[in-house]
Amino acid sequence: MKQVKVYGPGCKRCDTAHQMVVDAGNALNLEINVEKVTDPRQIAMAGVISTPGISVDGKLVHAGGLPDETKLKSWLTA
Repeated sequence: MKQVKVYGPGCKRCDTAHQMVVDAGNALNLEINVEKVTDPRQIAMAGVISTPGISVDGKLVHAGGLPDETKLKSWLTA
């Protein structure tokens, strides 16, 4: 099971990024655990400079803006 974290303060883009991760996992029939991280200290400790940020299995794969859907799916299947 993939462990995915979506980092952000709870803004509209962060909520959209979270939903994109859930939708991509469903489209790929993957079991993923998606966690929203809104604590500024945890966001900074993860190395996220610009939100939303996304990590997959502990590796930061995206920061700033909404991710490309194709790239998102490749991160989830890697």
